[in-house]
Amino acid sequence: MATATVNAKGQITIPVQVRATLGLRPGDEIEFVDLKKGQFAIVAVTYSVERLRGMIRKPEVIVSIDDINAVFALKE
Repeated sequence: MATATVNAKGQITIPVQVRATLGLRPGDEIEFVDLKKGQFAIVAVTYSVERLRGMIRKPEVIVSIDDINAVFALKE
C-alpha cells in the first residue's frame, strides 16, 4: 500500500507507483471523487476533445480532398 504525508501547507507528494498507475505526468490534474463518508478515489482528469475547439485557426484557403490527392499523385 502506498502512503503519503500531508505537510504544513496541506500538500502531499503522490507516490511514484500511484503516479505510474494513473499515468500522471508533471502538470496533469487529478480529481478527488467522494465515494462515501471518509473515503475518496483519486482519478486522473480527462477532457473531451471539445476542449480543443478554437486552438487551431481555420485555414484562409480551403483545400479539397481532390486537390490534396492531386498533389500526392504528382509525387508518385
